[in-house]
Amino acid sequence: MDEIYARPGHLIRRAQQIAVAVFMEETAGFDVTPVQFAALVAIRENPDVDATRLSALIAFDRSTLGRVLDILERKGLIVRRGAGNDRRVKLLRVTEEAAARLKAMAPGVERAQQRILGPLPPAERARFMRSLERIVQMNNTLSRAPMLAGAED
Repeated sequence: MDEIYARPGHLIRRAQQIAVAVFMEETAGFDVTPVQFAALVAIRENPDVDATRLSALIAFDRSTLGRVLDILERKGLIVRRGAGNDRRVKLLRVTEEAAARLKAMAPGVERAQQRILGPLPPAERARFMRSLERIVQMNNTLSRAPMLAGAED
């Protein structure tokens, strides 16, 4: 099974599964998935962002993001309003409930990050993160939803 188990793609997929499971454990009771969390943080940090820009900010494909936004709106965590001159564009903002939820979730999110890196000795964590960031950055254009240049500004 080394043909599967020792491959980077398999290990990255497994790491993603583990990261989601740990996030959900540490934030249980908040009813927010990792993708919803990323969207909420990005909207909070970029008030009046539209969905197209948001998809570039969090590197998430636009069609799936639309469903995520529908869920967040139904939960009362975001509001959408027209962009004035272009009624097709909806601008996004987090609600007070979302802001409070994000604040309350922060300790759990931090615990999740620490647990994910926990198996590595402290001295190796920064090197691992630099390597992971490089893999992601150097392969960005291969993604179904690449992070666009300048989106991280």
